[in-house]
Amino acid sequence: MKILLAAFDPFGGEAINPALEAIKQVKSKIEGYVVVKVKIPTVFHRSIKVLTEKIQETEPSIILVVGQAGGRPQISVERVGINLDDARIPDNEGNQPVDEKIIPGGPEAYFSNLPIKAMTNSIRRAGIPAAVSNTAGTFVCNHILYGLLDHIHREKPQARGGFIHVPYIPAQVTDKPGQASMALEDITKALEAALRAAVLNKKDILREEGSLH
Repeated sequence: MKILLAAFDPFGGEAINPALEAIKQVKSKIEGYVVVKVKIPTVFHRSIKVLTEKIQETEPSIILVVGQAGGRPQISVERVGINLDDARIPDNEGNQPVDEKIIPGGPEAYFSNLPIKAMTNSIRRAGIPAAVSNTAGTFVCNHILYGLLDHIHREKPQARGGFIHVPYIPAQVTDKPGQASMALEDITKALEAALRAAVLNKKDILREEGSLH
């Protein structure tokens, strides 16, 4: 059994992406599952192509994509991807779609079929702040989440997939006063905790993880 763990390359003028640096440190086996890792481009549409090709190649049971959410203070386990691109900044190839469908004619949204509440709880039990997030934004992170879940829906119904956003690491905020950050080793620890929960929980736990705002 395999886990496919994916992360984006740096974007938005950053020299590093903590998501990519963290997955490099994730263990090669988690609860008996072999962890396969892939770097994906922060580029609309090409990111989906790279990821789905790797899915076809490796046939994973679980697919987790990880991205940077600079400014968020905690690990964010994403609940939903929406069928919308609305880019505040260009991607790494200069594309900047505004109010465009990711897949014309596709559903308005897909919900992650990973046990997101169990994953969030597992991260917290590892001593790291985490929360369920109800928005993955409208940039390439949401784009890949929606594209991944569409691929699972159409091509790999037995697979489970989702997305986690991680904060900046300290090296990225030396010139960003007041911005939250998290140690790289804690981000790695959080991802391993999340993946353990994904393997061990075929169904999600029932607990309050909603937000008022």
